[in-house]
Amino acid sequence: MSEKKLSANEYIKIDSNYLRGTIAEGLADLSTGSMPENDQQLLKFHGTYEQDDRDLRANRRKHKLEKAYSFMIRIRVPGGVATPHQWLETDRLATQFANGTIKLTTRQAFQFHGIIKTNLKRTIAEINQAAMDTIAACGDVNRNVMCNPNPYQSEIHAQALKAAQDISAHLTPQTRAYHEIWLDGEKVESSEEEVEPIYGKTYLPRKFKITIAVPPSNDVDIYANCLSFIAIVENDKLVGYNVAVGGGMGSTHGNEATYPRIADVIAFCTPEQVVDVAEKVVLVQRDFGDRTDRKHSRFKYTVDDHGPAWILAKINEYLGYELQPVRDFKFENNGDRYGWVEDPNGNSHLTLYISGGRVLDTLSYPMRTGLREIAKVHDGDFRLTANQNLIIANVSPAKRPEIEKLLEQYGIKDSHLQSGLRLNSLACVALPTCGLSLAEAERFLPSVLTELE
Repeated sequence: MSEKKLSANEYIKIDSNYLRGTIAEGLADLSTGSMPENDQQLLKFHGTYEQDDRDLRANRRKHKLEKAYSFMIRIRVPGGVATPHQWLETDRLATQFANGTIKLTTRQAFQFHGIIKTNLKRTIAEINQAAMDTIAACGDVNRNVMCNPNPYQSEIHAQALKAAQDISAHLTPQTRAYHEIWLDGEKVESSEEEVEPIYGKTYLPRKFKITIAVPPSNDVDIYANCLSFIAIVENDKLVGYNVAVGGGMGSTHGNEATYPRIADVIAFCTPEQVVDVAEKVVLVQRDFGDRTDRKHSRFKYTVDDHGPAWILAKINEYLGYELQPVRDFKFENNGDRYGWVEDPNGNSHLTLYISGGRVLDTLSYPMRTGLREIAKVHDGDFRLTANQNLIIANVSPAKRPEIEKLLEQYGIKDSHLQSGLRLNSLACVALPTCGLSLAEAERFLPSVLTELE
């Protein structure tokens, strides 16, 4: 690495004692709804961002009040699959601690908004009690691992989903800070190797995103992620995965040194190798990613700076064996299949359109209530899609009539009977809570679509 000075975030991580910082002390400080500046960076690793209501900034400034601070919490859902119990708990927590809505993200995660500091610890603790967590949902680590739903290819999808969940578990930070701060875990003294055997004390240069896709569907967009695995199916059997590296669509306005990049498909690995390959790719980024300029620190720039061939050679070196050549594959679509679909096992799957990914009740459309009632009787699972939609998945033949009745009762049955424009629309949260937003997005989406239509 060059002699350039490390970015400020690197020093925050070094001094944090494995993501502890002074978070516990900040939570105990009731004189403000905010957290110390450095801890705001560390909180991301724990799955939460400090925000404020930007609509209220001017008025509160006028009255010499601090900003209307709140926190966004992101819940990891590896592979996008949640149980009915987890859905019900997410729904309950949204009412009890957040703003009464659930945001489905394009990385198959749940988000809560509007949580005040005094409720932050209890909310995260209760998320964990529901067998979910928020650690590594944000921060300079591997984020939520995505996997396209493909419920109509149930056997292959089950194997791909298992791989996504295994990768997620393997790359989860091992620091006890999360348990100590949020779950009242016992403090344990550990060596550096025991604390973070993969990440070390400085973790990764920036966030790292992994996806798994089962052709012919590419709804998780393997070309736009740091690392992707493309399932290779031969004679109806999953034989392995092609490995794609170095994707990412982000860029900084006015900074020509930042740019989008499409991932390169560089190799093939067997199902048994997939977790090992994921780890070694992460290690390459850990060791060679740019830690001096955060705008140049994503893995796509590491791949571009060194070249895909060099990256593959380094991965092979770290693995201690050679990955195989790329195998043929073909993608045919990247959208959701709306309506009911039956799989070879006789179970049914219903994909619902969720406007802007926001699950909420309105006077004319009590969608959140309807989904809550469905979760109470559902014996399958819920699947979050990369297009911010929701699949009521693995509905047994015995339960389908009851669920169809609830869909009818709450007006959800025909959620997908929309224009193509609306079905293909997406929106980030933006104003009023996102500190990075320069314009409106989600809350203007319905009216903008209506005008365009």
